[in-house]
Amino acid sequence: MSQNYTVNTQMELIPGIRIAIVSAEWNSHITGALTDGATSFLHDLGYSGENYDLFQVPGTVELTFAAAQLCKTGRYDAVIIIGCVIRGDTPHFDYVCQSVTQGCARLNASGDTPVIFCVLTVNNEQQALDRAGGRLSNKGTEAAETALKMVRFKRELSSRTR
Repeated sequence: MSQNYTVNTQMELIPGIRIAIVSAEWNSHITGALTDGATSFLHDLGYSGENYDLFQVPGTVELTFAAAQLCKTGRYDAVIIIGCVIRGDTPHFDYVCQSVTQGCARLNASGDTPVIFCVLTVNNEQQALDRAGGRLSNKGTEAAETALKMVRFKRELSSRTR
């Protein structure tokens, strides 16, 4: 799958950055492509595998727990959660989407580590494929870029309040 993004080579590398990327195993053909998009973006900017750690959990609901645990370690400047929920015939879709969305919002509102939401909530598999390296780019690359911007924001804020 093509990545469909342009790397801003003017982006200055952030010294010592550590990012956790945690993805759901459910719909792994989608979450794997999103994870690849995020790591490719970081590599293209000049970051190495030493700047991020990859983790997996069984499903999208478990992403909130994993992100909370990763934030508690204090080892990471940002956490990216990656999942894919495809609408089915039951209300399960709504429960999963609500759970992970509210969980991520709660972590961001109450924590010190930005948690980047890269969970596709789509009506069908084609919509997911389009957003995981297909015709609508790769949302994993956007998540990695957002993580970098939030780390910069936090470091800038910290330097201003000293």
